[in-house]
Amino acid sequence: MDEVILSIRELKKNYGAKSVLNGVSFDVKRGEIIGYIGPNGAGKSTTVKIMLGIEDDYHGEVKIFGDDISDGKMEYKRKIGYVPEIAELYDNLTGYEYLTFIGELYGLELDLAEYKSKHLMELFGIGEVYHSRISSYSKGMRQKLLIISSLLHNPELLFFDEPINGLDANSVMIFKEIMSQLAAQGKTIFYSSHIMDVVEKISSRIILLHDGKIAADGTFDELKENNTEGSLELIFNQLTGFSEHKDIGSRFVSIVREM
Repeated sequence: MDEVILSIRELKKNYGAKSVLNGVSFDVKRGEIIGYIGPNGAGKSTTVKIMLGIEDDYHGEVKIFGDDISDGKMEYKRKIGYVPEIAELYDNLTGYEYLTFIGELYGLELDLAEYKSKHLMELFGIGEVYHSRISSYSKGMRQKLLIISSLLHNPELLFFDEPINGLDANSVMIFKEIMSQLAAQGKTIFYSSHIMDVVEKISSRIILLHDGKIAADGTFDELKENNTEGSLELIFNQLTGFSEHKDIGSRFVSIVREM
């Protein structure tokens, strides 16, 4: 039987009078790459923040590695890696200082953290800024640093929120290969993005959230079978009821052309 790494039952979350999650339930098994998608405000980031222990005051059950996270224990976080959509980095630190600091936070010896950080930055094409301050990094360099920091401690469960923002095409290819090989080795990946073609290609399973509920859950082929549209982007539009993109695009361009 496949090991369930993550289990959510009837997850509900309100912000004041606004309901964000309305009874979300799913299981994630070891080695799956979950593409977690939905329109802005659908509840994707809220779900992830609850699983990470950043958000509380929710209803329902969240189990990670078989343990209910509501018990307040922190041990499960040592086996998790996270790349947020927006992250604050310590600009006055160098890449070396930042990564060894993160590594030691997760219990790595300094020598191992230094070895890993140096070689991973070199492999990701940013070895030349290893001893440069992060304030001098480009957006792509910062994103690579975040990805490396999330993997430094060899986590079992990874949460990626728009992880390829700012990456060039070659780096995206490297990142996709990293994810594929991690999943093949039994790592579990929870991937949230608005870039539908990437989600379509890398995900072993896709969960679509709409209005705080699951609107679809399955492989890309299963989603295609159950919907009339072909690409994930078009399936997304169909399931979320958005079909005005062509009209809005035409009206937008017509205004741009006015003299």
